[in-house]
Amino acid sequence: MPGIPLELPPLAHAAAPTTLVGTAYAALRRDIIEGRLAPGSRLRVEHLKDSYGVGAGTLREALSLLVSDALVVSHGQRGFHVTPISTEDFLDITHNRILLECEALRQAIQAGDDVWESRIIAAFHRLSRAEERLAANPVNRFDEWEDRNREFHQALISACTSRWMHHFLGILYQQAERYRRLVVTRKPIPRDVHDEHRNILEASLARDGERASQLLSEHISTTYEAVKHLPADLFNGAALAS
Repeated sequence: MPGIPLELPPLAHAAAPTTLVGTAYAALRRDIIEGRLAPGSRLRVEHLKDSYGVGAGTLREALSLLVSDALVVSHGQRGFHVTPISTEDFLDITHNRILLECEALRQAIQAGDDVWESRIIAAFHRLSRAEERLAANPVNRFDEWEDRNREFHQALISACTSRWMHHFLGILYQQAERYRRLVVTRKPIPRDVHDEHRNILEASLARDGERASQLLSEHISTTYEAVKHLPADLFNGAALAS
């Protein structure tokens, strides 16, 4: 059975990376995710255009794409700002992701075939290798781990046939990235993410939809618990880039 990719909304990557807008978009997005542009900070076009080597019009187009990603907010005459982060925001993301992703997993387990099984096994193997490299170098290996983690979660629900469920999960997964980076690189609570993923995999392969969805819910919830243990100053941008 062909899988449905857990894609981001089309506008999020509408600009080709080979265009000036696409290049500026990718660079701005990276700096927001990695905290170099702090949550809540003002994005002054006249200052940033030189830093990113593009004109003011190109930069505004890139910022507009980031508004569609909900990583930037536009305040009319007050200009653009990086979207703030907060535990309340992440709780909202977490609750909705649990509702949708656990249901998508139950549907995938019911509908998945041998191809789906091989897909999730392969994705888990790649994620496991990325976890090993992440342990040795959390900051520089995060991007690789983030890609492999997304691919594993995508593979788990790939046999779910709901296009809208995949669409909204793509939005939620993207919105959680800034929070995931904080907990993965800072490890505020002890946890074994590898075992969490392995247990979800095994329950899925056993076609135990209720156990798999419960384990997935706990896995997603634990990240929220980790966020609650982060220092408060991380949420106003004071230490994000440290």
